[in-house]
Amino acid sequence: MNTTAILNKEFSGQDFTEGQPYAEMLDRYRDLACSYARIENAIAVLSDLRAGSSYVYYGGFSRTLGIDKSGKEDELSSIWEDEIFRLIHPDDLSAKHLHELRFFHFMKRRPKRERTDYYLASKLRMKNATGDYVPVLHRMFYIQVPCGDSFWLAMCLYGTLPFDIPGQCVIINSVNGNITELDKQDSSRILSVREMQVLYLIDKGLTSKGIAETLSVSVHTVSRHRQEILGKLQVKNSIAACRVAKDLKLI
Repeated sequence: MNTTAILNKEFSGQDFTEGQPYAEMLDRYRDLACSYARIENAIAVLSDLRAGSSYVYYGGFSRTLGIDKSGKEDELSSIWEDEIFRLIHPDDLSAKHLHELRFFHFMKRRPKRERTDYYLASKLRMKNATGDYVPVLHRMFYIQVPCGDSFWLAMCLYGTLPFDIPGQCVIINSVNGNITELDKQDSSRILSVREMQVLYLIDKGLTSKGIAETLSVSVHTVSRHRQEILGKLQVKNSIAACRVAKDLKLI
């Protein structure tokens, strides 16, 4: 399963409770995305993870990429902006999706009150109007449902790279200015050593009894580790836990 398929499963598997002011809030964020495109001359993409649709707003930077839709907007029946993706260097596109998945799990581990503090920034190579690759600054924000724990919207901004950033991709805390290089983030801290051992053995197909015998612990202890793993990785079952752990390079 590729990274976009994993992202689709992660997004669609969230709890989008009915009865929330989705329509009203969506209008506000659409206006915000449109304002980013106008003020920064960026291309702004607002993806509705609940509805599986996107809204694309084109600033002047679109002319640099040869799209030439400045001042216009598109509505897509997908959360993926394929017209823009085709301009991204294939290696950078694969890395982009992986970084977004890792950022999604980074955000899930943050206390709810802190989640609006963070955004993702990365350097991409994108083809310009003459077919040459130019450096582009990509920023991404996850936006929660009005009332709840799920991430409902994702906003991506594509624009000029006015200054270099450390590393290929960083997580920026916009409140205190702290920067975390995503590729250097120690993902292994998500799980304890014992939890990683348990998850490795789960991935190898061992039952709780088999894991208990291998690690010389009780079945009760293994069950407790299983629940801790599911909670920390924000997944519902062991299959999903193994998938996410591999993507985060935990096992």
